[in-house]
Amino acid sequence: MKVINPSMPEPYKYETDYRKIPSEYLNPRIPRGRGIKKWQPFKTMPEQYEKLEQYMEDQNKVDMPLLSQEQLEEINDKVNHKIKKQIIADLSYWQDGYVITIQCYINKVDELNGIMLVTNEKSKDKLRIKLSSIVNVE
Repeated sequence: MKVINPSMPEPYKYETDYRKIPSEYLNPRIPRGRGIKKWQPFKTMPEQYEKLEQYMEDQNKVDMPLLSQEQLEEINDKVNHKIKKQIIADLSYWQDGYVITIQCYINKVDELNGIMLVTNEKSKDKLRIKLSSIVNVE
């Protein structure tokens, strides 16, 4: 094998990677370079990154699902059953481009105002959900 570093001690004579050689054996006049600075992000326009993040977030949004008359009747039957028995319901509703599913107790359906009053199981908060935004009830 060829000796690469003849002036160094025996274990480092054949080493080709300078990072494995202790610094006291290396030439101190070799410049260090920029180090980690060259890998720091180069953000000159933060608005550009905000806009890109908004575009990526908007890709996850979905349109409001359109329900048939049969699906609406099925949801109505399930809601009436859940109210009478006071059992927990998995309620899915559409809000701002996302379908949100919560576990809740259905307290009241106000058909005049088009609102359903529910109590969240975990936080015991009362929520008002539009009847037109309800997608599914399980």
